[in-house]
Amino acid sequence: MSFMKTLATGVVAAALSLGATLGAAQAQDKSVVDQIRDRGTLRIAGILNEDPYFSKDPRSGEWRGFVVEMGKDMATTLGVELEVVESSWANSILDVQSGKVDLAFALTALPTRALSVSFSSPTYYNSFVMISPKEELKGKSWAELNDAAYTIAVDMGSAQDLITQQYLPKANILRFKTRDEAILALTTGKADAVINTVLNGMVMTKKNAALGAVYIPEPVLSSPSVIGMNLGADSTWKGFVSAWADYNRRVGNNQTWIVKGLEPFGVTIEDLPEGFDVNG
Repeated sequence: MSFMKTLATGVVAAALSLGATLGAAQAQDKSVVDQIRDRGTLRIAGILNEDPYFSKDPRSGEWRGFVVEMGKDMATTLGVELEVVESSWANSILDVQSGKVDLAFALTALPTRALSVSFSSPTYYNSFVMISPKEELKGKSWAELNDAAYTIAVDMGSAQDLITQQYLPKANILRFKTRDEAILALTTGKADAVINTVLNGMVMTKKNAALGAVYIPEPVLSSPSVIGMNLGADSTWKGFVSAWADYNRRVGNNQTWIVKGLEPFGVTIEDLPEGFDVNG
């Protein structure tokens, strides 16, 4: 009797184990779109205090910003709700790789990143700029800024951090965990300038005039902003995300969301530096 009971218990355990294995295999076999629809949410990485891209209200927990509006539109297209998962620029790619999020928006399409995630077609184009209260830096090229005489602040792990490594190896670079820390270095006189993107720069200088002005060193470094997806994702999902990006860039929706995201800070499309075009 004891043997039969043990045998029965073993059969049940094996059946449960096999069922769990088959269930996991079936979940893996499901397309990304099916997984998202089953879950009912599209998960994107969100970065704190990154106006005009993202911002989270500490009281309500609600997210805003033009990337959030993009995410909402894609979620609506899929018939689900948007879920913004708190992350950082340095961790957003890791979050895509691990499956913590489905997508990471507003990535600069750097070749090294393409080894870790798949890129969509461009959602818009961005340029790297220098923010500084020192007028003598106006008009300087990247080559002229590549000098140990200049101290430049940047947020670690960001695309602008990689730009400083490539174009400013001789400059004195101060790397900080967050953009706010880099800005503090500028306002306290520890740095001559901050390197960031034109959209961030416009908001930063509108919020705090003491930061100075936005300068675009020559040559203009313009790069496509893309959406990061898991390398192993199916072709249907990758095709959908790129089709969404292409369509909304070409019909002007992405520019509309960007302009609306700048409005709360008193930045209009006319304020953007001459020659800058979000559509490339």
